[in-house]
Amino acid sequence: MAGFSYNQILLFAVLIIASAPTISPALAEGFDQDKVGAPPSGWSCGVTGSGAPVWHVQADATAPSKPNVLIQSGKGAFPWCVKRDVALADGFVESRFKPLDGREDQAGGLVWRWKDGGNYYVARANALENNVSLYYMARGVRHTLKYADAPVPQGQWSTLRVEFSGKRIRVLLNGKSRIDIEDAHIGDAGSVGVWTKADSVTAFDNFSFGEIKAAQERKPTPQADQESPAVKSWRESDI
Repeated sequence: MAGFSYNQILLFAVLIIASAPTISPALAEGFDQDKVGAPPSGWSCGVTGSGAPVWHVQADATAPSKPNVLIQSGKGAFPWCVKRDVALADGFVESRFKPLDGREDQAGGLVWRWKDGGNYYVARANALENNVSLYYMARGVRHTLKYADAPVPQGQWSTLRVEFSGKRIRVLLNGKSRIDIEDAHIGDAGSVGVWTKADSVTAFDNFSFGEIKAAQERKPTPQADQESPAVKSWRESDI
């Protein structure tokens, strides 16, 4: 960085690190300690709209964390299964998922800021359509926020992740950001979980979530401002 002293460069680095968000350790679940044939312990499962979803733990030799996965094998408008006793406002939720079957849909999704069966955010990947989409559910009605084309392999494990902080929502599929927008329809803390659609038969594994907290702003000392007017200008312009 020509034109800047070592101390000025060091100050730039400190400012960048101090302004970055911190992510708490993830809380992970692989369903391996749960009873096969029943919903996982500590989860509540149901459907937005009509239908008869069937959520249960099942052995799967291909599971990323063997031996078990969570699978939805029934039918419903929008089946969901969420963690009980979780209240997360800003954070992330992530899961491996494998679309197995479905004539109408082969979808695997994540929900967050889940208040109840009619109010929450959802991001889903669909193997029949090869896309990723973002919605919010309000009073049981689904509202589309954005679609993005993306390859979603059938019968293979993929990773869906959502990061959310304030109005910012970012959806990633297999490590690549597909949707990045701001939306304020659903605020405050809520639960997290997994989601499917219609006749999708989908398996989930390695479900994880955690908080994202903004680091406290670290202001340069008066001495540093005097030494580096350029740094002061950079900070005040909020680059």
